[in-house]
Amino acid sequence: MDKKGKRKEAWIYGRRPVLETLRAGRRECQELIVPSGPATEEVEEMVALARARRIPVRAAQRGECDRLLGQLNHQCCAVRVGGYPYVGVEEIYEAAEADPEAIVLIVDHLEDPQNLGSLLRTAEACGVCGVILPEDRGVLVTPAVVRASVGASEHLRIAHVVNLAQAMKGLKERNVWLTGLDLSEGAQPYTQIDFRGRCGIVVGNEGAGLGNLIGKTCDFIGLIPMEGQVASLNAAVAGAIVLFEARRQKRAAGKR
Repeated sequence: MDKKGKRKEAWIYGRRPVLETLRAGRRECQELIVPSGPATEEVEEMVALARARRIPVRAAQRGECDRLLGQLNHQCCAVRVGGYPYVGVEEIYEAAEADPEAIVLIVDHLEDPQNLGSLLRTAEACGVCGVILPEDRGVLVTPAVVRASVGASEHLRIAHVVNLAQAMKGLKERNVWLTGLDLSEGAQPYTQIDFRGRCGIVVGNEGAGLGNLIGKTCDFIGLIPMEGQVASLNAAVAGAIVLFEARRQKRAAGKR
């Protein structure tokens, strides 16, 4: 798959990621591979969804899947797809404007597919209206990210942009208040931040945290107080904690 996730074909693998890809129905799919032998309910649903869209289905033994996909946790289920169906950032702006309690996730150059996938899984569970990623110096939606998200990525609006700070300013112009997660001076405990109304959560790079311009573009900087010996949390875990805090506050206020 190319850097922007376009044109080049790839294999989405693993039972749940494949099933969610077919359920979402947003990707161009060329072929579905399922295990030979008795089918589980998940596999039966995959086959039914594929046949409804006239996607060729092939049963394969594990050895054949290993040769095709390598030593991945494929569970002998895979679907050959086109690139990820990114949306334009304007679509996320419109979704945020339409929802007075919208949550937008902004990702500042995460590099680990597992981190991004885990964060996208949480974002989908929290009902975010969109995710914004930078085009360069960070991972985009690859098959490994889809696998780590357990297919949740296939149900999300995700945009990639050249200028992340400019995209954030576009959100602010639409009354979205932005909170970055960092340990920098002036940060306050995340539970003291008011996430009611339209809000954006900005998660920084695994090592460097938020970029300088990205941090300055945020309205608030939040931190998660730590009591153990480790100085900080994994980026995906930190993002998950704050996303669910935003959702909790909205529910407590009777907004959700």
